[in-house]
Amino acid sequence: MRASNEDPWLVSPAARSDMPLKRKLSCAVQLSASEAACLSELQSQPFHIKRGTEFVPEGTTSPSAFILQSGWACCYKHSREGGRQITSFPLPGDFMGLGSILLRCSHHSLAALSDIVVSSFSFSSMMFLFEKSPRIAAAILWAASRDEAMLIEHLVSVGRRSAVERVAHCLLELRQRLQLVGLASETEFQCPLTQYDLADALGLSPIHVNRVLRQLREQDLLTLKSHTAIFHNIAGLIRLSGYDNGYLDHAADRTPSTRSNACRAMIS
Repeated sequence: MRASNEDPWLVSPAARSDMPLKRKLSCAVQLSASEAACLSELQSQPFHIKRGTEFVPEGTTSPSAFILQSGWACCYKHSREGGRQITSFPLPGDFMGLGSILLRCSHHSLAALSDIVVSSFSFSSMMFLFEKSPRIAAAILWAASRDEAMLIEHLVSVGRRSAVERVAHCLLELRQRLQLVGLASETEFQCPLTQYDLADALGLSPIHVNRVLRQLREQDLLTLKSHTAIFHNIAGLIRLSGYDNGYLDHAADRTPSTRSNACRAMIS
């Protein structure tokens, strides 16, 4: 499972040792050594899925859900006319397909946007983990609540924001999510998204996305080329899009210790 030169966004095995899920959940609780070991065990049998593979079709029942360890994926639904609506872009450290083991079936499809590495787990193994470590269960609840908040923001984007606001807001959010797991710098990140992917996520046409990206580039705000998003003026993008990162719950006043107190309250 080595990263190829053709897929720069697929992180190397050495980089995976940082374990994005651990970094992400550490934002909610200060994980003990035994809790970190539990997360490592949950991801102990990773496997590779090739770019373009739909690995959870809508309407199917799966015995397993997944943790994305490297690469990018997308959740989406198809309309009766065949159009694709992308609802989210899972990134390293994210859970995928929980609905397929918690509900009767998956109500959306999952596909790999790049080559990805995932680990799978069953409902029974998840329940065993929750019984063994209620603090991890609380941290996963925090992550699920954060995912819900992102979905609400995306609904607002599609329903109420202008095209340029949608694109800017989406890329600012992706930047911050990737920073949380150590996969973005302050000013850039590797991005496998095509203009078609952005169009299907933001309710725009690919031509409209192309025009917006050109506008952002000409205003010296952002450049998206060669699978890299480069931010030239973050403050300007924030003003343009009205981006408020509070829904991602990364604020400085929400330190791991205060989150741990909240998690203890949930499980007491």
